[in-house]
Amino acid sequence: MRNRIFFKLLAAFVVVIAAATVTLDFAVRPAWEASLRGEIERNLRQKTVMFANRVNTDRQHGLQDAASQEGQAAGTRATIIDAQGKVLADSEADAGAMENHAHRPEFVAALKGEVGTDTRRSHTLGIPFLYVAAPISGGAVRLAYPLSDVEAATARVHRTLLFGSGLAFVAALIVAGFAAHSTAHRLQRIVQFAERIADGDLAARIAEGSGDEIGQVAAVLDKTAHQLETSFVALQTSQRRLETLLNSMQDAVIAVGADRRVQWANQSMDRLVPQRTRLNAPVVETVRDPDFLRAVRSASESGKVSTARAGSILPGRTFDVTAAPLPGGGAVAVLRDLTETERVEKTRRDFIANVSHELRTPLTSIQGYAETLLDSSAENNHSREFLEVIRKNATRMSRLTEDLLTLARVESGEQRFDIQPVMSGELLQDAVQSFQEVARSHGIELQVEDTARAQVSADSDAIHQVFANLVDNALKYGASGGRIVLGARTSQSGIEFYVRDFGPGIPSEHLPRLFERFYRVDKARSRESGGTGLGLAIAKHIVLAHGGIIRAESELNHGSMFLFTLPEAAAPESEQS
Repeated sequence: MRNRIFFKLLAAFVVVIAAATVTLDFAVRPAWEASLRGEIERNLRQKTVMFANRVNTDRQHGLQDAASQEGQAAGTRATIIDAQGKVLADSEADAGAMENHAHRPEFVAALKGEVGTDTRRSHTLGIPFLYVAAPISGGAVRLAYPLSDVEAATARVHRTLLFGSGLAFVAALIVAGFAAHSTAHRLQRIVQFAERIADGDLAARIAEGSGDEIGQVAAVLDKTAHQLETSFVALQTSQRRLETLLNSMQDAVIAVGADRRVQWANQSMDRLVPQRTRLNAPVVETVRDPDFLRAVRSASESGKVSTARAGSILPGRTFDVTAAPLPGGGAVAVLRDLTETERVEKTRRDFIANVSHELRTPLTSIQGYAETLLDSSAENNHSREFLEVIRKNATRMSRLTEDLLTLARVESGEQRFDIQPVMSGELLQDAVQSFQEVARSHGIELQVEDTARAQVSADSDAIHQVFANLVDNALKYGASGGRIVLGARTSQSGIEFYVRDFGPGIPSEHLPRLFERFYRVDKARSRESGGTGLGLAIAKHIVLAHGGIIRAESELNHGSMFLFTLPEAAAPESEQS
């Protein structure tokens, strides 16, 4: 890492030094050279004007002596030229051998009375010169300064610039080395800190006192590690609590991933299966019950809660399976052992059925003897009142035992239903015909409102009993409405039948419990009317046995409606074809 940072820093320094060198060479050097030439030209013009004044006024020295002395004094080449361009004297060459200067730019300007200048390479000496000419009587004088000195000075400046760049490069090497070493060391500490965090050491910390960008990164990482450690500790605590809670459950819990492999299981699950659960193993190796596997797969694929009844996980034991989807795919399943519950429930049903069956005979005898005594007793005998009470209660107990027997047979599945296709209208008309006279005796009109033109799969006698219980309930509690309406209509779950009254209605808090056995909204009125409290419970279990659902709707002072659905019968093959 240090070498990579070193070369990156060195490259950056080299680019900066090179850019500075080039900038100085192409921007500063030409300006400096132009400034130097301008200064040389100003000095040379002054000296040339002084040379011209001397030639015009000096009568003691000859032209050649004047040219030699002036050239030596000025450090230049001095030349005196007549008006036709002929060289009269020169400080460094034979005037007679020199060519005519009539067309030289500086001489032409001097003949016009101006101080002329020009820069060009000398044909005599072969080096560049700066020429400055000034007018005199009968011609002009000229001083020539060799520019090779300027070029030499420029070359020295260029060499100095390169030397300075070299020194800067060496300094850059040293600075880059120190900077790379320091930066690499700091970054290496951050990398080691990050590796410790990646290895799970969330207690790792990094101290960085600098406030630069690397220090800020280290401070943010240190803060992140602290927050991550806090969150992870809280997560571990929550996970331990959850595991303790799940392990304390009597129900077995197992989590299955999207790949159908076991992710987790509580201790109850380990005790349940003989081979114990193996994590990351296919769930079918732990539980081979097809209903359980179907529920888990359905919850995982559909994303909805799925339930099932598993009877082959352990011999002689039945489990209720509830599978719920997991956020990342897969499902968690809870297995509740229903063996003891079902045994107790069966015992309860058997007890109720046996007791009800045993009570039928004595109750029939009591009722029969009471009626016989009533028929034979005198009209004004006080014992007749007591006999009527005995007969009435015996009749009520007989109805109660019959309802208990019916409910026990329906709940246990002992009662077999003869499921046949039947028109919904026939069921409605049969109910109306059976209870029309009873309704009239109560001053209530019984009518059919809707008849869905469809067949349902049902046992006519069992559904007739459902209507009997619902109509009887409406007659008892909705007689004040004056009429009861029966109907059938199509719904998404099949054909929906309903019995509606227009009585006082039922408070909403009672609706969820209406179909419980022995539950009464008005207990005093129910006993007075001779009800057993089992009619709606019997209706519920008959509808459930047909694969339908039953419910109640009500609004105070607007009557009540009891609705149940039956599956629609499949059309005959002849009609389908």
